[in-house]
Amino acid sequence: MADARFGLDRKITLPGPLALDGGGVLAPVEIAYESYGTLNADGSNAILLCHALTGDQYVASTHPITGKPGWWTRMVGPGKPIDTNRYCVICPNVVGSCMGSSGPESLGPDGKPFAMRFPVITIRDMVRAQALLLDHLGIEALYAVVGGSMGGMQALTWAATYPTRVRAALVIASTARHSAQNIAFHEVGRQAIMADPNWRGGDYYHDGQAPDAGLAVARMAAHITYLSEHGLTEKFGRRLQDRSAKTFGFDADFQVESYLRYQGLSFTGRFDANSYLYITRAMDYFDLAEDHGGHLANAFRGSATRFCAVSFDTDWLYPTSESRNIVHALNAGGAPVSFMELSAPFGHDSFLLDVPELDRVVDGFLTAGGL
Repeated sequence: MADARFGLDRKITLPGPLALDGGGVLAPVEIAYESYGTLNADGSNAILLCHALTGDQYVASTHPITGKPGWWTRMVGPGKPIDTNRYCVICPNVVGSCMGSSGPESLGPDGKPFAMRFPVITIRDMVRAQALLLDHLGIEALYAVVGGSMGGMQALTWAATYPTRVRAALVIASTARHSAQNIAFHEVGRQAIMADPNWRGGDYYHDGQAPDAGLAVARMAAHITYLSEHGLTEKFGRRLQDRSAKTFGFDADFQVESYLRYQGLSFTGRFDANSYLYITRAMDYFDLAEDHGGHLANAFRGSATRFCAVSFDTDWLYPTSESRNIVHALNAGGAPVSFMELSAPFGHDSFLLDVPELDRVVDGFLTAGGL
């Protein structure tokens, strides 16, 4: 008989309040999640998969809004690097997001959406909520926690906050703190949203007039940071879009302009603008060294967790130097760690795209755990 705790389209209400880094508590807290594979008898094959900023729990199942396959179907599934014949994979939607977990869209005590009354959250708050979810699922320890980009921040936070619950941590294309440049790009996106007349201080849920134009611009700006110059040049160059000559106007003359407009507009159909504000702020606040006396090594001192860090040579959002900083801190803290920089033309998004060497790294690291 199938275990009612596991499967698709699951949602729970946490049994107690969630203490927040910003002070106070959030209650009640709902967590939406998907799971794939079967938890074994002793619960030792559980992998927690943490999604990135605009991701969600639909890692290997059809997205209910877009109808598209999950964001990591090439990596998660039977016989794939994260093999659901061997592992039970749980992917929760982070607190503050908009795909079922508590966030700005959720109803407050007065029956109205929280909107900007929702408390500001941190990456560690997200992880605390995930730990409570695992308590509910009866999972005491994880075989591994895996994440790319913001998911990697969560994986690092898991290992630092709950070291006895994490056997292995795989951190892909990520960082231990947001740089000034990272914060600057996010602020451009937030200002685009808040400058949209339809934002109205975040109170836009009642009439369906959301700040889609601002959110689309925020997505366009962010999407540029996910790509590489080589990738953009190779894919678009200066080629014109459906025309043989420039219009000498402000239509999308170039293919790259049309592509970015499409990315922005399609994003507004599946993501909430206020959630974008909250999650980008959580990422900007992220500084694991700051949380441990200013020394990143202190976060992992004496850790028995086995780590693997992966970077990509064309990722300028979280470049290889950021992964090396993590590896140096892990070495200084005495934690076992392996590291690989992979070559890929896609920039930061390489962890989501067809990079066969990443498949081999993921499979090899997880298999080495000896399950």
